[in-house]
Amino acid sequence: MAEMMYREALNRALFEEMRKDPLVFVLGENIGERGGSYKVTEGLIKEFGAERVIDTPLAEATFTGAAVGAALAGTRPVVDILFVDFTTVPMDAIVNQAAKYEFMSGGQGQVPMVLRTQGGAGNSLAAQHSQSLEALFYHIPGLKLVMPSSPYDAYGLLVSAIRDDQPTIFIEHKLLYMTKGEVPEEEYVVPLGEADVKKEGSDVTLLTYSYMTLKCLEAAELLEKEGISVEVVDLRTLKPLDEETILASARKTGRVIIVHEACKRGGIGGDIAAMIMEEAYDDLDGPVMRVCGLDTPIPYNLELEKVCIPTTEDIVEAIIKIT
Repeated sequence: MAEMMYREALNRALFEEMRKDPLVFVLGENIGERGGSYKVTEGLIKEFGAERVIDTPLAEATFTGAAVGAALAGTRPVVDILFVDFTTVPMDAIVNQAAKYEFMSGGQGQVPMVLRTQGGAGNSLAAQHSQSLEALFYHIPGLKLVMPSSPYDAYGLLVSAIRDDQPTIFIEHKLLYMTKGEVPEEEYVVPLGEADVKKEGSDVTLLTYSYMTLKCLEAAELLEKEGISVEVVDLRTLKPLDEETILASARKTGRVIIVHEACKRGGIGGDIAAMIMEEAYDDLDGPVMRVCGLDTPIPYNLELEKVCIPTTEDIVEAIIKIT
């Protein structure tokens, strides 16, 4: 096992898949010589050249639409959109074209495209660069949605997403790029649609994903000292959703809290809570709770920003309340 940063794991996945398959190429803003704003594409242009590492204009609708067309023509594009906030620009290409084409063509055509982007708060980047918009894509049939929390998962899930024949939205949290973790030196995949129990527990289940997984593990460690056993389930893939693992953990502990940074109103947590109540109501010892971001745009001021997203203390308070 080698220790590497989250961004390095993503970079390695891109290198390996581009070496393996000449149909894989990347395109986006400043991803060539600059290596991307978060250095995920660093070094690619030196090995693969400008034909497979394409620096685009500041025109998300144009280059995302081009990627959809390229995927339909048989290639495997990996689109890099700097902020998830900017995915609202090419929504027609994503929602009306990429997500629908296989269905509307009767299975005759596929769109094997990955759209990599990053979201979340934490760097004082204000309201238009700090959103958590995964629920927009969660709602759309035909799209897969991945949000890894660790370098291990980032590598394995990106490999799976690139090899998948359906369009996949791959969202990376801006505060995860510099985090470190162990990654096997040999090639591996993490299958889409499989959650991961990051920590076993018996008293309460925390269902979470992306950066909030780290906060949930911190909360679980704190409460372990108080005699409360917390299970932390990292969903990893939101579509397809691993309902089997979710329900097994809910039935095991009888208490469930869903934690995500995105706003509570219309968030993914509400859908998961409803699913648990429909499928495992008799196994619960109380209602499913949610710890989520506030229903407000993210402010520029760093101290105000911290108030808008869940903290470790918020999660601990919710666990104590439910137990």
